[in-house]
Amino acid sequence: MAARSLNVLREQARGCRNCPLWARATQTVFGEGAAHAAILLVGEQPGDQEDRQGRPFVGPAGHLLETALARAGIDRRQTYVTNAVKHFKWVAADQLRRPRSAAESAGRKQQAKGHAVPGEGRGKRRIHQKPSTTEVRACQPWLLAEIEAVGPRVIVCLGATAAQSLLGGGFRVTQGRGQPLPSPYGAPIVATVHPASILRGAPDEREAALARFVGDLRAAADLAGAPSVRSSGPLDRRPAIRPARPEGEAGPTSGAKTTRVDEDRKRRPGVASRPDRRPAIKRTANGNGRLARRALP
Repeated sequence: MAARSLNVLREQARGCRNCPLWARATQTVFGEGAAHAAILLVGEQPGDQEDRQGRPFVGPAGHLLETALARAGIDRRQTYVTNAVKHFKWVAADQLRRPRSAAESAGRKQQAKGHAVPGEGRGKRRIHQKPSTTEVRACQPWLLAEIEAVGPRVIVCLGATAAQSLLGGGFRVTQGRGQPLPSPYGAPIVATVHPASILRGAPDEREAALARFVGDLRAAADLAGAPSVRSSGPLDRRPAIRPARPEGEAGPTSGAKTTRVDEDRKRRPGVASRPDRRPAIKRTANGNGRLARRALP
């Protein structure tokens, strides 16, 4: 059922015109992977190679992601990989290096509005541009539909754009990185860096950055493997999950001592215990106790 839903969504997204980015992109790059993946990874947007091939994370950043997943013990084929934005936003490299004529300046204004510039082919080197908040919001219905169709146990946000698309514009990856965060999407979120940021970093720091990235993915894998991770259903709008409590630890509504009923049940496991008919105690504001009526079964 999920696979069929994803196929329907993919076909519908081909003709998406929710924002102007479609005009300069080669094609819509929808997510791909296991239909019932436990881990769903969300990046920012397609890059140059992704735009040409129509598949997410097949360029240099995608190769690094695959390496990191393997080191974390995760089979990419068992995950679902997508992006917050489905079209490639870019600018030609030669327009960044040399002064622009009046005609080129007018073309840049058209680009800013998402319109194709006459004579601008896709054979030139294209430089990634960060999508705007409006563009991310325009694409969000597709991302939410993917999450609902896949029903993952954990969502991994790769980079700030992906994290802010699901957690809000005020979220900072540096503050919540690698930690399970509650979400209204039926699964907790683990935010980390985008693999492209590791490639852009200093060469002598890449191995350390990659190791930390792998650690974040391992944390997500551990969370996805926990039996209590999945909530009752996708997009149920409840906070995600709470970590399982160690055995013997009091629950959030407890703190009370073991009752006589519990003690009786432990002593005689084969005998049904009688309901506790003792009066309950209510605490008043000054700390004194008073009897409260308890409904009898």
